Amino acid sequence: DSGAGVLAKGTVLGKITKGAASSAAKSGGNAANTGTLTLDATTPILAGAKAGVYTVRCITAATNGGIFRVTDPNGNVLGDVAVAATFSNQIKFSISDGTQDFIVGEGFDVTIAAGSGNYTAYDNDNVDGSEAAAAILAEDVDATSADVNAIAYVAGEFNSAALTGYDAAAGVDFEGKPIFIGSVL
Repeated sequence: DSGAGVLAKGTVLGKITKGAASSAAKSGGNAANTGTLTLDATTPILAGAKAGVYTVRCITAATNGGIFRVTDPNGNVLGDVAVAATFSNQIKFSISDGTQDFIVGEGFDVTIAAGSGNYTAYDNDNVDGSEAAAAILAEDVDATSADVNAIAYVAGEFNSAALTGYDAAAGVDFEGKPIFIGSVL
């Protein structure tokens, strides 16, 4: 992936499956001046997030408040959040009240765009999809200023000491896949 820098043979790779997050009033809109959903400026996308549309719908109306239910792109309920509180499960945001109260059914859609599908150095702390170890780079590459086509292994036996970026979480990601990690004494 462009901007990944110089990556050495043996670097554990993850696939970028998620892009930026954006929010908008639900399709069909809300009443005027009901309030706004504001994505967290630093970390709007959290671990476990999926590309697609999250729905945030008012389930309990209240004067100067309300309760909203958050559902992931697969239709799974992630939880409820009150107006003025912060929601922090896969996505992070807060809802502010406007001059007009929310009514049941109003809400917002939070969209996480699909990622580039490119591979970059795995990092368990990332939230763009590359936090899941998926392959091992088979050659040195310089992706500092442009995307680079490269060969990567998705199967094989590897010496953990020869890998860059390999950690226990990557080992868990490789479980059930034809990538076997061991050590040479």
